[in-house]
Amino acid sequence: MAEWLHETSDAAEGKLSQRLNALVSRETCADVARALGVPAHIRLGKQARDDGGADSDNILGDVMEALIGALFIERGFAIARDFVRRAWDKPMRTGAGQRKHPKAALQEWAAGNRRKPPVYTLVSRHGPDHSSIFTVSVSVHGVGETQARGQSKQEAETAAAREFIRQFA
Repeated sequence: MAEWLHETSDAAEGKLSQRLNALVSRETCADVARALGVPAHIRLGKQARDDGGADSDNILGDVMEALIGALFIERGFAIARDFVRRAWDKPMRTGAGQRKHPKAALQEWAAGNRRKPPVYTLVSRHGPDHSSIFTVSVSVHGVGETQARGQSKQEAETAAAREFIRQFA
């Protein structure tokens, strides 16, 4: 992915890093897995199936990483690179990662408005380990607080930051 970005962009290092992080994020990997129809081919135990594991960003992201790794080991770098370029064509063309990550955007908004940095708090975690639901709050002193849920703590924090920006920024 880094090679591809370097070949196709003359953006500054910070922007390239931002795009790379978005393109290889668990969320984007899961979206690519869905687009390729991967969920229908995942074998899960009954509990994981019942908990919606086939649509979990965590599971789908891990499966995509494993598929690329297996392709690399079995067929080599060039084949794995070609697969990634075909599978990630749409996220690459549609500009994934060209906007700031919600947590970074909120951090910058708070600093730009002379506020203390956002504070993220884990409110709750429910469900089995392979399919937990996290609820996280984010607050900026003197402005407000929002909560959001996600299948990982990071996903919940990102959703909470996105919601905070929508409501208050």
